[in-house]
Amino acid sequence: MARIIELTNLAGAYASRLFVEEGHDVIRLEGRHGNHLRELAPFLGNEPDPENSAYHQFLNAGKKSLTVNLDTTAGREIFLRLLASADVLMTSCPLPFEDSRLFEVNSKLVFVKIEDQEPDLCALARSGLMSLTGHPENPPMVLGGHLAALATGIYVAVAAAAALRTAAQTGKGLTATVSLREALETFVEQAMVEYTFSGIVTERRGSKGAITAISGALPCKDGHWVISQIHRPGRWTKFVEWVKDPQLAADPSLAEEENQIKKRDFILDRVFQWSSQHVKNQLVEEAQERHFPASPVSTTLDLIHDPQLQARGFLKEVDHPRFGQIMYPQGAVASMRRKELTPAPMLGEHNREILAEMGYSQSAIQSFAASEVI
Repeated sequence: MARIIELTNLAGAYASRLFVEEGHDVIRLEGRHGNHLRELAPFLGNEPDPENSAYHQFLNAGKKSLTVNLDTTAGREIFLRLLASADVLMTSCPLPFEDSRLFEVNSKLVFVKIEDQEPDLCALARSGLMSLTGHPENPPMVLGGHLAALATGIYVAVAAAAALRTAAQTGKGLTATVSLREALETFVEQAMVEYTFSGIVTERRGSKGAITAISGALPCKDGHWVISQIHRPGRWTKFVEWVKDPQLAADPSLAEEENQIKKRDFILDRVFQWSSQHVKNQLVEEAQERHFPASPVSTTLDLIHDPQLQARGFLKEVDHPRFGQIMYPQGAVASMRRKELTPAPMLGEHNREILAEMGYSQSAIQSFAASEVI
């Protein structure tokens, strides 16, 4: 198993969390007062504290915490000594060393640099994603959640894994750089290709799908659901029989796909009125019985109680020494491997363990603590 040393923000923390799920040894290097992830709300128990941040608990689960003051000579020595035993170094902050010095210490090192200093909002805008998000008659919308950082984290993990394989084959270390903005721009490649080939500028579609006339997010009594009615012989008749809308049934020309596209807004207006009278799970079940692809638009609360996610082991209760049982996603890799993650580490929890492993005596460790090196 690889050892990963991590000094990163949210994107890198998520990337290294994926390595934890695979069973690798991840050491999160923090300053003596902790990394900013410990300052992100919400806080468990509604009490701001370096150990209470929900994001810290999720992103750093299963890792070890080593606090080192890199502004001190002794702290820099500890860092380089630790680096000698590492396979991967992930960082999104400047280090007090030239890159060449890192490879002098460890010639097989995989060094992953994360360029994520731009705020998520700016990165989303500059990447082009915001131009595709929202309703065409309204301003661009901000994507929910920490999508920018988490999507970048996946690219960081892929880059690190690929670089590890290359380093193992060549016996030489290498540097991989992952940019937050460039990672997001990969999600706009289809729109860029469409313009290059056809001159068509992809525009915001709001809740409407892009391929067929009947597709998109539709309102219902308890939220929204999604349907995608693929045009095939006999499907329109089957759909009209289900919806029982007299205006749709009165126009036989709508059985032709070309006419469905032309009258798409009219069709969707009628379908909107129909679906608003029902609840989403009922609509989804009825759609699936008729072999129409459909899904509820799940809320966070829906996901927490999703029996499929629970059966797959995606959601797990973890025994936390401070908070008792807390439940959070263990992630796709961990659920696949049935790996049980441990709670996120207390600040500096593994200082003595890691330093002793590196060969430092207990008296030296006590001296480091007294002089605020760790």
